[in-house]
Amino acid sequence: QVQLVESGGGLVQPGGSLRLSCTISGSILSINAMGWYRQAPGKQRELVASITGGGSTNYADSVKGRFTISRDNAKNTVYLQMNSLKPEDTAVYYCNAGVWSAQPLGLMNYWGQGTQVTVSS
Repeated sequence: QVQLVESGGGLVQPGGSLRLSCTISGSILSINAMGWYRQAPGKQRELVASITGGGSTNYADSVKGRFTISRDNAKNTVYLQMNSLKPEDTAVYYCNAGVWSAQPLGLMNYWGQGTQVTVSS
């Protein structure tokens, strides 16, 4: 079984920063693209940022210049550094990864359980 465990969410004032982490564990053979999504109340889940196995990144227009996604392949971990946070960034943030695993065998898309980020004064 493959598991994604997120951490780093919380309450922060507008203009503040948070760093989210997501560590993947289990019978991992390799990890393809990794990403962060978010879902605010009453809204659809949306892509925030993604990073390929080769390190190429992609960002939603709303977070460009404020958020940075990175990965540590040795630790099977993806990070999301969030700066200059705004109230509209408030949402549950989910980690996502394409993982080649041995149990079950094959390439599958996995999700974390989500971590709450609240930006409020």
